[in-house]
Parts: sequence; structure tokens; C-alpha cells
Amino acid sequence: MAILEERAGLYVHIPFCLKKCRYCDFYSVTDLSLEKPFVHALKQEMRQKSRLGGSFDTLYLGGGTPSILQDAHLASIMEEALTCFDFEKNREVTIEVNPGTVTRSKLDFYLQTGIDRLNIGIQSFTDSNLAFLGRSHTALTALMAVNQAREAGFANIGLDLIIGLPGQERTGLQADLECALSFQPEHLSCYMLSYEPRTPLDQMRKRGRVTPLEEDRVSDLYEFLSGFLEEQGYEHYEISNFARRDPGSSHPPHRSRHNQKYWNHTPYIGVGPAAHSFILPRRFWNGKNLRAYMEALTKGLSPMAEEEILSPQQELMEALALGLRTQEGIGFDDFRKRFGVHLQQIVEKEALPLKEAGRLSFDGEHLWLTRKGFLIADAVTLRLIDAMDVA
Repeated sequence: MAILEERAGLYVHIPFCLKKCRYCDFYSVTDLSLEKPFVHALKQEMRQKSRLGGSFDTLYLGGGTPSILQDAHLASIMEEALTCFDFEKNREVTIEVNPGTVTRSKLDFYLQTGIDRLNIGIQSFTDSNLAFLGRSHTALTALMAVNQAREAGFANIGLDLIIGLPGQERTGLQADLECALSFQPEHLSCYMLSYEPRTPLDQMRKRGRVTPLEEDRVSDLYEFLSGFLEEQGYEHYEISNFARRDPGSSHPPHRSRHNQKYWNHTPYIGVGPAAHSFILPRRFWNGKNLRAYMEALTKGLSPMAEEEILSPQQELMEALALGLRTQEGIGFDDFRKRFGVHLQQIVEKEALPLKEAGRLSFDGEHLWLTRKGFLIADAVTLRLIDAMDVA
């Protein structure tokens, strides 16, 4: 099945970490002796997936911790990706890095290989928060990493932060935000702490060693965060994501071009263990086992574990859920042409209480959630789906 019409994104999952953080449920391993055979297998998968065809304009190296890869291995991955897939010259190439795993020379090397965007896993600039989350870096290391990235010449830097930690107050969150803004990052991703099943943090919660922050206090922090960053010139363009506006510039805000593909139902291909791919209406993904992944590719087999073909009803529900995550929301006319559903009529009938409560807004052309509405995006989606009677 070829990728047609839309420019696709390529996601490369690097499954290595120095250690697992308490809150993280992304697939990773700590056995770095598997790095070389993994890279060999990954390149084999790229050759397999290149048969899908299509044109690409974003490449995202995620994980795991891609920045712990040896430079030679990273260069080999980059070379294979750009050889196997048809990338446009005006492409966005992102790598996720963690403080403590990058040096100035490594950052210089990234620029030389064509990586033009950094996503740095800061999570907090406060040592006590970092210790609670099980991060391997300190606040000082985080500051040094961002500073070195700027010194190296990176002009597109994204920082990840986590909010809603037990006991967190506005003052603590503001201190983290002000520290982040001192570097004028082009992008900020701010995630609410979640207690994912089977993670160490969730086990601590179950044993009573951790008391999650109350829901209303998390909501208060989220609304404060959004208002504060918008006042500082950042566009809140997706539930957890903020892009810097450059005053006086004709250029749009610094959104993540790659991540927008996930919310817009744009095709993307994932390679590496646990990586997902999507070519409407097909979604398929690899298994979460590095050794099984490498064994399959060594034998010339596909590492794909499962796939699903979305029904028209599933497409509609996903389009609604993903669209409501974004600042733009959902266009009524586009939705009607795609699904044959008059969403405007449903919204006018079912969503007036949400509008009066300041959770949702709509006009004659489209529907979008407010800052308060983002907090209940899933509930709004379900309410509208129920009104359509398409589940």
C-alpha cells in the first residue's frame, strides 16, 4: 500500500535508556550491548518499509533515549533513512535527548548530520522533582544541556516538562516555567503526570507511598500554565503543546511539524520495536520485544505484530477526538464532506451547556475547545459521539 497525496513522517524508535524512569511506560531496555545488532536490524526494517513509497518531510528520532547511541550508529541510521525514503529538502529532523547524555561535541555532530530540531527531556528544573520522577539528571545538568544546545547553534529547541506532581503549587510550576523561558525555547510540551499501569510510580501509588495531586488542583495548574505561557508569547496549539510566536515575524509559530501528523490523520511510518505506522485506514505496529524484533529481521521477516483497518465509524471517532485536541478544532464543512455528518446541528443541540460553562466554543464554521475544555476533551468527544449514535 503506497503512501499517496500527503507528505508523510518517519518515526524511528530507539529502545535504549540508561535506566527506566518511574512514570514511563514507553518501551525501552537498558542492555546497551544490543545497540549494534539493533541498528543492523533497524536498517533492514527501513529497507522493508521503503517499499511503501511516498514522500516524507519529517523525521523523528524518539525513544527511549536516542542520545545514548554511539555517534557512528546514529550517523548510520540517518544515512539509511535518507537513502531509503524520499525526503524533501525542506524537512524537519528531530532527535530526543536527555540531559547528561549529550555533550557539546555530540550536539555539534547532530547538526552536521542534518538534525535541525532538539527535543530535550527536562521534565523539571527542580532537583526534588527530578528525584521523585526517577530522572538520572539534575537541575544543573538540565541547564547545561539547554545552554550547550544554544551554543552549538540549534535554532529550534523543544523542552518537555511534567506538571501535576504531588504537592505541586503554582509557585513551583512558575519557577520551572521561568527557568525554561530564560532560554526562549521555540517549543514546550507540558504533560500532566499520569500513573500508568505497571510502572513503578503506579506501584508506589497503590502502596500508599505516593498521593496523587487532587484533580481540581491539577486543573488549576494546567489553566495557570496555559495562561502564563500565552502571556509570554506562546501559542497553545494542542492540549499539551505550545509554540513560540516571534513578534514582528511573518513566519508561523514554531509548531512540531512531525507531531501534527498524529493529530491530523496524516500518514506516518514507524520503525523500531513498538513503533506504530498509519496509512488511512490502516494502522499497524511492531511488537514490544527487542530480541524478537531483531530475530524476525535477521530472518528477512516483518517485525509487525498487529494491524487494524479502521471502519468509517472508527475514522469518524478518531477524527473527532484528535481534532478536539487542537487549537483549530474541527471544521463543520470538512467534517460533513468527509463523513456525511452535520456536526454543527449536533453541536448546537447537544453542546450548549458546555459552551455556557466556558468549555467549548463554536461559530458557523467550526468547533473548538477552550483552555478549560481541553481538560475534559475525552468527555466532550464521547458526548458528541453518543449524540451521533455511531459507536
